[in-house]
Amino acid sequence: METRYSVLMSIYKKEKPMYFIQSIESIVNQTLRPDEIVIVKDGELTIDLEKIIVQYTVDYPELFTIVQLNENVGLGRALDEGLKHCRNELVARMDTDDISLKERCEIQVRAFSDNPKLCIVGTMIDEFYNEPDNIVSSRVVPVTHGEILKFMKRRSPFNHPTVMFRKSEVIRCGGYGVMRRKQDLDLFSRMLNNGCIAQNINQSLLLFRSNEDNFKRRKSWSYCKSYMAVQLVIWKRGHCRISDLVFVVTGQLIIFLAPMWLLKEISNNYLREKTLQAGDKNVIKTKIE
Repeated sequence: METRYSVLMSIYKKEKPMYFIQSIESIVNQTLRPDEIVIVKDGELTIDLEKIIVQYTVDYPELFTIVQLNENVGLGRALDEGLKHCRNELVARMDTDDISLKERCEIQVRAFSDNPKLCIVGTMIDEFYNEPDNIVSSRVVPVTHGEILKFMKRRSPFNHPTVMFRKSEVIRCGGYGVMRRKQDLDLFSRMLNNGCIAQNINQSLLLFRSNEDNFKRRKSWSYCKSYMAVQLVIWKRGHCRISDLVFVVTGQLIIFLAPMWLLKEISNNYLREKTLQAGDKNVIKTKIE
């Protein structure tokens, strides 16, 4: 079983220091510790963020590789640059404000070992407000390769911050590319349509930091326009039908034009379902249909 893997992160100046620390700690304390953590500094950072990076490189001098970019280039291009510095074939993505559960990477590495043909392995996520124990929803994605291929035609079948992939396959398929937003959707479409085998672990192995601002971000014209632009590119490649393109464009226009209260109503009652967890706490789960 190959146990060496790299973790790829990108940080920019607007990240909150405490969130950054929680994210790094969750990776450093994995049951299967990474062989390397690559942090891309996407432009100039704040003094507090710089101090955190310096402290971790002092505490773990053999673990961290720091890549400095002279200006902010966006997540996709920053990750492509960081990928060049990853020394292992298996690379785990990690955002600088989320929290990985301790066994996340060990379970993903085991999946690659069990099936050497795998190129991408993701997981489910639990979303929380403010504190990690305040879980408000779960984002469920399809598990099998066949289900993932079908789902890909209209939505991303992966929770991007959870994926572990083969570096060589990402590079072969062109990397994240130059798109400023939804670059992960574009990359995954190219990978799946170029023969890459994928799987999602049917467990929530990452805690995703969420808040009310997520609705505002999804309603912004720049976000909706980026989503439609990526879907148009996917359609032009022949990776989806015209009906899939129309579905996505219509959906994004509705999201942009709908008042906030209606967007929340649609999201909570049609795109998500309520389930009961421990303590009879209502939790909204994202549907995959």
